[in-house]
Amino acid sequence: MSSQIETIVNAYKTLTKIPSIVEGHLKNDGSKISCKWSVRNLDKGKPTKYVHDYVLDKELNVIYQSDFGVDVSNELLSAVSPKGMFKALIREEKEGKESKKQYLEVWCQHKLDHCIDLTSLDVHGDVYADSEFGTLDWTQDESAVVYVAEKKLKKSEPYIKRKSEDKPKADGSGESAPRKGEEFLYRQDWGEQLVGKHLSVVVVCKLATESITVLEGLPESWCPGQVRFANDGLSVYGVAWETEPRRLGLIFCTNRPSYIFNLTLDGILTKISAEGMSVRSPRLSPTGDLFWLQREAGGPHHACHALMVKRNGAAEVSTLVGVVQTEVATSGGESFHGLYCQGLPLDCFSSDGRLVLSTPQQNEVRAYAVDPADGGILNISNKSFTGSTTILDVKSDVVLAACSNMTTPAQLFVCKLPSRGHEGGVSWKRVGGACEAPPTVASASVSYMHLSHDTDEPVRSFTAIYFEPKTEREGAKLPLIVWPHGGPHSGFVNSYSLEAALFAMLGFASVQVNYRGSAGAGEASVRFLPSRVGDADVRDCALAAAEAPRGRSADRARVCLFGGSHGGFLVAHLSAQHPDDYKAVVSRNPVVDVASMFGSTDIADWYECFAAVRVNFRGSTGQGDAPLRSLISRAGDYDVSDCRLALTALRERDARSDGALLYGGSYGGFVAAHLAEGSPDAFKAMVLRNPLIDLATKGHYADNSDGDRTYDPRRVLIAKKLRELRRHNQELSAMRAGGVSIATTCSPPWGRTCPHNTTRRRNARTPAPPRHTTHAPTPPRHLPATQLRHHSAQPPRGC
Repeated sequence: MSSQIETIVNAYKTLTKIPSIVEGHLKNDGSKISCKWSVRNLDKGKPTKYVHDYVLDKELNVIYQSDFGVDVSNELLSAVSPKGMFKALIREEKEGKESKKQYLEVWCQHKLDHCIDLTSLDVHGDVYADSEFGTLDWTQDESAVVYVAEKKLKKSEPYIKRKSEDKPKADGSGESAPRKGEEFLYRQDWGEQLVGKHLSVVVVCKLATESITVLEGLPESWCPGQVRFANDGLSVYGVAWETEPRRLGLIFCTNRPSYIFNLTLDGILTKISAEGMSVRSPRLSPTGDLFWLQREAGGPHHACHALMVKRNGAAEVSTLVGVVQTEVATSGGESFHGLYCQGLPLDCFSSDGRLVLSTPQQNEVRAYAVDPADGGILNISNKSFTGSTTILDVKSDVVLAACSNMTTPAQLFVCKLPSRGHEGGVSWKRVGGACEAPPTVASASVSYMHLSHDTDEPVRSFTAIYFEPKTEREGAKLPLIVWPHGGPHSGFVNSYSLEAALFAMLGFASVQVNYRGSAGAGEASVRFLPSRVGDADVRDCALAAAEAPRGRSADRARVCLFGGSHGGFLVAHLSAQHPDDYKAVVSRNPVVDVASMFGSTDIADWYECFAAVRVNFRGSTGQGDAPLRSLISRAGDYDVSDCRLALTALRERDARSDGALLYGGSYGGFVAAHLAEGSPDAFKAMVLRNPLIDLATKGHYADNSDGDRTYDPRRVLIAKKLRELRRHNQELSAMRAGGVSIATTCSPPWGRTCPHNTTRRRNARTPAPPRHTTHAPTPPRHLPATQLRHHSAQPPRGC
């Protein structure tokens, strides 16, 4: 191993030992904290999760903490009962290499009260523990828990299968007969990080009898999740996503059509939210008011949300905090750009009903207290700590948060929420010892860049985060990494990042670009990017790369591009449009082959921003034998002219098609190459997949080399010359018919003399024909009538 590689590996190993906060919970009176941490375990190849406990006094000082963490890696979900007497958890145990079992455990103080083998009961499939559907909640009387699981599939078998005769049991019990021929039916799932999750159900377990019940009453096309018991324990609230016409990816996509619903335990359904909306995170206040996040369905994958409320006993739904287009002022006079959080904390209410949450705001995550009466917002972020404040839990006016920045890993902080109207005086205290970053990272500097274009566009400004380690000597220059995020409607914030820390340890400066369209800067910025993808975001990244070295240690001559997903798409554009500005490109799972990804991606709706035109030129399959045979001698003629005609017709209908991209594979690549050669200024870029452009060498190794006779360059050239000679003879016949006698012998069309440049002897009574006479060929019969007018003749070659 080279010394350079060894340095990189050792730096990565050092950073993987720094844990991150997964979740944190407070005891009811706020005197005890239970925090779950996660650390990368390189030997196991997966993260290890563990719990650490802290005990606080009345001044929120730590008076005791557990000596060692307790490994809880096999706990999928956990929830403490409202009175703090019980703890329920879903545990998953491996049995052998392939099988696994899931258990519902209920602990009472120091003993295990219940342990139910959910897998053996076979009432439902696997329990959901993800961030979109997963939940585990108690009734207020601590008699039952609710969770979400995969719906049990009915058994299926082949049409032909030998087996013993099915005999019904004497007591009438037993499963229904298997469905014939459905063992290989394709079932859609919810995509990235949710593979294998097809249709969910709501499950209630009554602990006194250990009975497991799947709630009925939801439509078959609804997939429920994020369920919570009502305060009376007689119904549940939750979110249901539509599964028709198809399932699209949910991870990082808050734009899927969904509903807030209430379902009683005996199956009575009430739909609460409006049609055409995307909703998430229903939360019940102690007074029975229901709050949730809502935005319009469709459009950008993530956007600004409104905070909605349905008052207890009221029929109407009202907006507490609306969608913010650019920015508004908080009650403290600070700028507020809207709500972009993926969810609300599980417990987010103070004793007087204020709702506490955190949300990205440009370059940071900030914490806010929302007045439920009038929607007033106050910033309660940890101002003594420059960076991000993420709310974890709220109990008895004690607020638990995780704070971090790019130089400091996540740390626990607590505060006592002041009375209403005095939130500005909040004082935060750190819990436990800090986990220090390596000295190179801890001593690095962070700065915010506020950039703007001098244009008349409706949105011109954006931000970036510049991060650089200290240089060994004054005036030394550092290589720069330009890093656009994926999404595209996500964003970078000033919080700890292993990747950014690794770059700093290796001596790189980095600039993380929140281009226009990023979340956290207003709804107008998010909506600005669609229809400008590959243009506005690329210009923003180029501007950030040009401005980052000004007055800083970054070396303008050593700039690297780094990005994944949509960020990979952007660095591909940047490297192609400005090849001399960058020395290296790292493109991780980039979105660059739209045509092939459209049929396999779980977010196919994103590609609606691209318009595709597929041309069935003359000779394509399904047009009959004559057009197919005519293409053999006219390869590079009929096909190219038909594609050019289709593009011309499209541009007359829609001017946005001026930025056209050529895409073709095999023979389509051959046609695309001809189009690009004939009209180089008509296309922005060209993608050719295994194109048939090197016919001379293809025949030696192709498995269909006999087919190359169709594209034999000699035959194509001969056919081309014969067509020109036929056209030449037709023009001579037309001249004679018009009274023009030919004095000299015309050269063939591939000679030096054009027939229109010959010496003519004109009859005195016959007027001279125009110097350039063209004869429009008959339009192809297969074209629609609306396109016939576009089929115009070209002037003869050589004139």
